[in-house]
Amino acid sequence: MINMERRKRVMQRSIKLGHCICDPKQPCPCDVFKQKNICSCAGERLDSPAGPVQLTKLVEKAGCASKIDQAFLKQVLKNLPEINDPRVIVGIPAGDDAGIYDMGNGQALVQTVDVFTPSVDDPYTFGQVAAANSVSDVYAMGGTPITAVSILGFPVRKIPDEAMFQILAGGIDKMNEAGVAIIGGHSINDSEIKAGFAVTGVIDTDKVITNANAQPDDVLILTKPLGTGIVAFASQIDRANPESIEAIKISMTTLNKKAAELMIEFGAHSCTDVTGFSLMGHLSEMALSSGVDVEVIWDEIPLFPGVLEYAAAGILPGAIERNKESCGNRIIASEKLPQEMIDICYDAQTSGGLLISIAKNSADNFLKALHIEGITAATIIGEVTQKGSGLVNIKYSGVRQIPVAPEVSKEERRETKDEKKEIKKKAQEEVPCCADAISSANDNNESGISRIKSKFTEFLGAASSPQGMDAYTKQAMAIALSVAMRCEPCLKMHLKKAKEKGFSQDEIDEAAWMGISFAGSPAMVFYEQLKNL
Repeated sequence: MINMERRKRVMQRSIKLGHCICDPKQPCPCDVFKQKNICSCAGERLDSPAGPVQLTKLVEKAGCASKIDQAFLKQVLKNLPEINDPRVIVGIPAGDDAGIYDMGNGQALVQTVDVFTPSVDDPYTFGQVAAANSVSDVYAMGGTPITAVSILGFPVRKIPDEAMFQILAGGIDKMNEAGVAIIGGHSINDSEIKAGFAVTGVIDTDKVITNANAQPDDVLILTKPLGTGIVAFASQIDRANPESIEAIKISMTTLNKKAAELMIEFGAHSCTDVTGFSLMGHLSEMALSSGVDVEVIWDEIPLFPGVLEYAAAGILPGAIERNKESCGNRIIASEKLPQEMIDICYDAQTSGGLLISIAKNSADNFLKALHIEGITAATIIGEVTQKGSGLVNIKYSGVRQIPVAPEVSKEERRETKDEKKEIKKKAQEEVPCCADAISSANDNNESGISRIKSKFTEFLGAASSPQGMDAYTKQAMAIALSVAMRCEPCLKMHLKKAKEKGFSQDEIDEAAWMGISFAGSPAMVFYEQLKNL
């Protein structure tokens, strides 16, 4: 029931100010009021949408790829005032996974906070991932998490309310599994979904494991595969296969609890969890903080199913470039390594594994114990070679190769051709012609024309989206076709898009001359007149 008296009072105030009081960027009456007859400033609410929701489609950067890059953080944080409390054992300058505060009597608090956007579509699973990722920082330092406070950003009334409930339920269930009590929380009405936890743990002061104690002749063990960022990005653009999605889901919701307990038992020297700064980011930070150089054998790094294939197809998210910018100056990769393989090492991980530096004579027994406990992906990926300045050398044995697309046999080509003929035949039988589509709309009915335009726009989007060919190739084709057809608005638009995608002028010219080669001199004159606009 709308309270008209309250609505009138609130709207009069907004109209007088010239701004909506709940969103100063909007005038009053706002578009929502005009379209839905709802005044949110007066406490009136839109009905919550219903049905399933794919969370990764609602965010710009999935998972820990949404975090601010390491280089930028260091630049901003370097001038912060120093914290001179002697009870701070590990603080901001350490750049470690969590902070540690001495409580006296040999006991210390471990504190951390982690918040990020969805890396999976299912809300309940996202809540589990957020919880597992948040407690991981405490495990990485050898601590025991005991309490947590939830943090949630949620676009209220823009997606189903049930999604918010499921995110929190997933987080609670995973925290229960970790033996952590959720004692409160904080929520924000945000345009983009975010979830995480501030976690408090305890640790004995003489058992703290930091990222600054890797020692020469240690071996490096990684407990989970790499590639969550690549798979999440592939899923966002509908290029991921179900096996990859299921594999990262299982891994991201798996606690690092048992791996942490075993690393303490076997006397690990140093540890960090691998998350948003990538394997290279976290490993180079460990090497720098420890004053050592390390070596990694690329072929030994465990990967999720499909990751190598996605990388070969160019399905590499932007966080890779940001991580490369942050730590790439300390990475020395084998010249034999294809760039795609190197890029995987910079992939931002969400709820990744522990990267552990442990004495060589303890490594085999530690690894066996991990495998017995079901941590089967745990692998020795390299070693600490010497005292040094924090360099990471990536070696390549050539065992693992970039996949090559299999050749299609004549029989398969024939089957594909027959399938296309059958699809075309069905389309001709089932789809009415343009005249039928137009006549089915009411005469002078604008909604009918709008529907036709909408369908045509939908068709254009489907034809332009990457399928067998990537978006870069299709953009070059669009330039060539715009020139051949001499469509000025088309060419202007596609030149702009090409430059945004990073095309060089030579690449643009080459694409344009493909169109000219088909359309002749008039197309050449047309292109020369417009190419510099």
